[in-house]
Amino acid sequence: FFSHTLPLLGGLLSVACLPSSLQMVLARLSTTTLAPRALVRMQEPPVTPAPVTEAPPAPPAFNVKDLPGISGPLGFFDPLGFSTDASEGKIKFYREVELKHGRVAMLASLGFLVGENFHPLFGGNIDVPSYIAFQETPLQTFWPAVMLAISILEVFSVFSFNSPFGGEPWSIRSDYESGDLGFDPLGLKPTSAAEYKEMATKELNNGRLAMFAIAGMVGQELATGSKLF
Repeated sequence: FFSHTLPLLGGLLSVACLPSSLQMVLARLSTTTLAPRALVRMQEPPVTPAPVTEAPPAPPAFNVKDLPGISGPLGFFDPLGFSTDASEGKIKFYREVELKHGRVAMLASLGFLVGENFHPLFGGNIDVPSYIAFQETPLQTFWPAVMLAISILEVFSVFSFNSPFGGEPWSIRSDYESGDLGFDPLGLKPTSAAEYKEMATKELNNGRLAMFAIAGMVGQELATGSKLF
């Protein structure tokens, strides 16, 4: 008993000998309820923010003035305003029509020049103006083959159109490259965008000139009734 009580009494006597201010502090500490350890919030480690991934830049908005075919001296030439309120698909349709007519006109202009001077096919005895040459008997079997070849190209071109069911009729898909038939046996198509645009502009300008040229050739032969060359 004394072994347990004597240290306690010694502690009480030592406290009693302390100044009154220290006794009050010890008394306050003895009555203070300590918070459970679970409630003590430790300092959380800093949260590292997730890396921000930048979205790929959006493609530039479609602008008809960025298309090939705009060159001097007229620059952008649309006096009737066909492209004013037209959608991208409709403008691509207009461009596809222009390219096809230009290519046909270039072939026709060359055909007038060569065919009236050198005609070894189908007997070689066709000696009439080119605007009525298709009516000659030796060429009657030639045109079905031409129509078959044209129809094959036109069937494949249908897939470049937007669906008319729920979409805009007579419009071309935005991901379709105008005039691209997948036919480049000589590998002339440039890989650079700037060089391709320059070549496409040259083709368009030659096609536009050829459309005027073939119209003039046919008109002159109709007026004179004789061959040009």
